[in-house]
Amino acid sequence: MSGLAIHNLTVQYVNATLALDNLSLSLPDLSFCVVLGASGCGKSTLLNTIAGFIPATSGSISFDGKPITKPSADRAVVFQDHALFPWLNVAENVSFAGKLAGIKPKVCKENTQKILQWVGLDKVANHAVWELSGGMQQRVGIARVLAANAKMLLLDEPFAALDAFMRESMQELLLSIWQQSSSQILLISHDIEEALFLATDLIVMGQGKILHHYQPTFSQDWQQGRSTREIKSDSNFISWRERLFHQIVDCQLETH
Repeated sequence: MSGLAIHNLTVQYVNATLALDNLSLSLPDLSFCVVLGASGCGKSTLLNTIAGFIPATSGSISFDGKPITKPSADRAVVFQDHALFPWLNVAENVSFAGKLAGIKPKVCKENTQKILQWVGLDKVANHAVWELSGGMQQRVGIARVLAANAKMLLLDEPFAALDAFMRESMQELLLSIWQQSSSQILLISHDIEEALFLATDLIVMGQGKILHHYQPTFSQDWQQGRSTREIKSDSNFISWRERLFHQIVDCQLETH
């Protein structure tokens, strides 16, 4: 089976905290899943378990039919702190991932040039990463995981530190990347508008469980030519946003 398959997944930490509680989820190949929820609901634990960083206490988790028990080049991760190498320039940071994945040097160089152009960084390829703005550094982080040619991209609130204008620009870039690549994307977010705009599968979590699984179509509207501002100001989008807001607030109230 292609895609992500999670069955009765439980993750309990050594301090007895139950982070994920008997969670099940199936995502088709090439989906764009956004996991939404309040702080402490288990979002990052879910991503880290899919990445192979955290072992399951019980249950099963697989990707493309293979059990996930450890990190793999098939699943590349972008964190909010993009962890770039300051001693390497932009192109070298990006190509590092390809080299790590065992891609031949000539192919790696060609891929790096193509990806830098793709994400709008070709003109700063030889710049030091510390010379770049926060948004451009985050682009380097995304470009680096693309260079690894991973089948799944896992992003843990990568745009949280950006201003509203840059954040929206990065959302559009991520949709373009997803549309043109053959990767499945899973993104963790606490931003309701971001989740609605990007997701083909929107997961609302609370207390380590999946409360709701929706399949909004706003990303399709964008691909068909509607502007981001038009989509986010649409009455249907606003109605969805308010419904999700109240679901998350109600879940928070239940935990206190």
